[in-house]
Amino acid sequence: QVQLVESGGGLVQPGGSLRLSCAGSGFTLDNTAIGWFRQAPGKDLEALSCIGGSDGRMYYADFVKGRFTISRDNAKNTVYLQMNSLKPENTAVYSCSAGLDYVGSTCETVPYAYWGQGTQVTVSS
Repeated sequence: QVQLVESGGGLVQPGGSLRLSCAGSGFTLDNTAIGWFRQAPGKDLEALSCIGGSDGRMYYADFVKGRFTISRDNAKNTVYLQMNSLKPENTAVYSCSAGLDYVGSTCETVPYAYWGQGTQVTVSS
C-alpha cells in the first residue's frame, strides 16, 4: 500500500525558509517520480517541482526556480523540498504525490496517482 506523509510545514516570516519532507512507503524512489504541489484557498492546484524515479531528473516551475530545491534520499525513501525567500503569497497547503515511471516518462508526464495529506505553510509577519 502506497503511503505518503508530508511534514515540515508551519509559520514562517516573509523571506524565511522551510524544508518540507515527503516520506514514502509501499514503493521505492528508484522507479517512482515524486512531485510537489500546493493549493491556496480558492485557487487551483499548482505544480511546483518534481524529481524523476529512474533518471532523477528535476523539474521546477518557473516561478520557484532559484528559490526552491528538490532532493531525495533513497535510503530513507524521502523527498525534500527546500523553500527559500518565502513570500506571503506562498501560503498554501503543500502536498507531495507519487507516480510510477514508465518507459520514456519524465516526472512531468507521469500520472500522479498517490497523494499525501498535505502540510500547511503560512508565510506571515
